[in-house]
Amino acid sequence: MTIHLPAEGGATRPYQPRTEPAAFAPGGAPLACRTVFSAAHVVADPYADVTPDGPAAVDWDATLAFRRHLWSHGLGVAEAMDTAQRGMGLDWAGAAELIRRSAAEAKAVGGRIACGVGTDQLPATEIGYPYSLETVRAAYEEQLEVVETAGAQAILMASRALTAVAKGPEDYLEVYGHLLRQAAEPVVLHWLGPMFDPALEGYWGSTDLDAATRTFLDVIAAHPDKVDGIKVSLLDAQREIELRRLLPDGVRCYTGDDFNYPELIAGDDRGFSHALLGIFDPLGPLAAEAVRRLDTGDVAAFRGLLDPTVELSRHLFQAPTRFYKTGVVFLAWLAGHQSHFTMVGGQQSSRSLPHLARAYELADGLGLFPDPGLAESRMKNLLAVYGVAQ
Repeated sequence: MTIHLPAEGGATRPYQPRTEPAAFAPGGAPLACRTVFSAAHVVADPYADVTPDGPAAVDWDATLAFRRHLWSHGLGVAEAMDTAQRGMGLDWAGAAELIRRSAAEAKAVGGRIACGVGTDQLPATEIGYPYSLETVRAAYEEQLEVVETAGAQAILMASRALTAVAKGPEDYLEVYGHLLRQAAEPVVLHWLGPMFDPALEGYWGSTDLDAATRTFLDVIAAHPDKVDGIKVSLLDAQREIELRRLLPDGVRCYTGDDFNYPELIAGDDRGFSHALLGIFDPLGPLAAEAVRRLDTGDVAAFRGLLDPTVELSRHLFQAPTRFYKTGVVFLAWLAGHQSHFTMVGGQQSSRSLPHLARAYELADGLGLFPDPGLAESRMKNLLAVYGVAQ
């Protein structure tokens, strides 16, 4: 069978799909040498009569089933994060419900879960974010209570509101210090770069990354017993390596670098990164198998599995990076994890047909589809909607 994918100038090009999937079965020994989280997407309810700027309608059965899929391969789930479209279709009310449901599911199946704590119940207005620092801190506190009450680990996410109202590094030190003092258990601090969210430009009080890094490290140094780790999403491998070498003993670095994750997880003679990655949503089974090879000390086998996935990841996360979620959900549909290609907020329209076609081709080449025939059929259906003849 041949599928005709779009090419430049309105033409098509033939592609021969693979017929056999790669074999990455659920189960196996728990991951040992690295702590690995997949940031998981949400599945929209395609039958709900919603508007792009209205509250999200979530298909809870399919959403939780996808989390069980990740847990079955030994991965942790990073819940209600950027990959779940926080601030891009999923509001705080929806995120709070997602946290409660997923944490309960994790408890039922014995899966590891960490959940995002932010301030997205404070919306931007026509004049920006007209809030006080105390209001931003209270918003963080409200979300922290929801996560801790649900029994999940907290991930303190970067805040658009804090970026807007903070006058300098001292305001970040005050807010984060207050939150860390009251956190019941060690948290993960998340530094999300502006390539993922332009509203976070200048986080930690400076657009100078060296100055921002110093403030970030000051927050950790003041409360090292309350910081399990940091999640760095700056797409700068060397900066992450330098940062992780400066961390206090016992504070982990979780890579969020979807461009350079194989080398960062493999590490060097001075350390390594754990992982909390959006790309591990579509790569879950393959990523888990790669880390199991690393558990045995076989770095070459680990890199042999994970290095070929970087082309797909860089494609999905290409600028504008914040729309990577569209490709992630698209691949979940092709892989049979959901019955449709619909996203909360109508974000399925955020990537072009050529972009999606290339994502299909790369994912198929990696053997990511449990049923290649189903993926081919669904890809042909999408092409037909766009008027591409087969």
